Amino acid sequence: MGKYIIRRFIDFVPTIFVVAVIVFIITRMIPGDPAAVMLGPQASVEDIKAMRESLGLNEPLYVQFFQYLGDLLTGNFGVSLTYNEPVVQLILERFPNTLILAISALIIAFLIGVPAGIISASRQNSFLDYAVMLVSLIGVSMPIFWLGVMLVLYFSVNLGWFPATGMGDMSEGIIPFLKHLVLPSITLATIPMATFARITRSSMLEVISHDYIKTARSKGLSEFIVICKHAFKNALTPLLTVLGMQISALLGGAVLTETIFSWPGMGRLIVDAIDKRDFVVVQGTVLFIAVIFVLVNLLVDIMYKVVNPRVNYSSGKGGSK
Repeated sequence: MGKYIIRRFIDFVPTIFVVAVIVFIITRMIPGDPAAVMLGPQASVEDIKAMRESLGLNEPLYVQFFQYLGDLLTGNFGVSLTYNEPVVQLILERFPNTLILAISALIIAFLIGVPAGIISASRQNSFLDYAVMLVSLIGVSMPIFWLGVMLVLYFSVNLGWFPATGMGDMSEGIIPFLKHLVLPSITLATIPMATFARITRSSMLEVISHDYIKTARSKGLSEFIVICKHAFKNALTPLLTVLGMQISALLGGAVLTETIFSWPGMGRLIVDAIDKRDFVVVQGTVLFIAVIFVLVNLLVDIMYKVVNPRVNYSSGKGGSK
């Protein structure tokens, strides 16, 4: 296990390098001149040239790239072109807000999706099973931006129950803060919720068909004990894979959600940076999310071993036994 973790950390370096290269190339392909955007439409050609020179944008791309890599090796993500602040500082300010939103959405998705999948599997081919799967299919297919707008239109504009935008301030009390959190959390939780339900159902159906489940039932154990204690525990491994993927997906999906609800997180920061051609912020935030993605996958592999001690990492293949 220890050797596997060390090997994964070694693989971490080339993965982040590839991400850094891709992000650098893509950000340089964004239409528009950052210097012109920063100075505005009234800027003269001479002012734009001077700004480009001060930002180092006149240097050849390979020079900019190696300078970018050199800064990364020292932990320097650069300074924002528009905010004039270190990108690390901007990430530290915005990431907790995104984390609050992502964790809230994950809790909602897990608490609703997993029980729905268990109930659906235990009532296979019943009306309830078909209803859960239909709702799950709709949830997976529903665009986040459309759902967010519909929730705002109905619950904020028509009913006035929840605020339409903003995050709220904890200094004003927990209730106003939670009211701001409800709609974006539900919007972000919809797809993971449906995914959890479908994966849990499939995994539970596979486990329920095993002989040891039939033996547990023949001993007179209640159906609740059989399903929750014996079946669900052995159906957790596929769910952990999906859980790790959804954590990373929530960070990416927050881009749309935070834009719709004006939530001051990293997703909104990325959108604003793209709009202002602030490629330094785009590079730093995307690279940071990539690091989180890799670390989450490593954590999921470790959880495999905790849930199922038979998992063997000695061959270098996380799922081998």
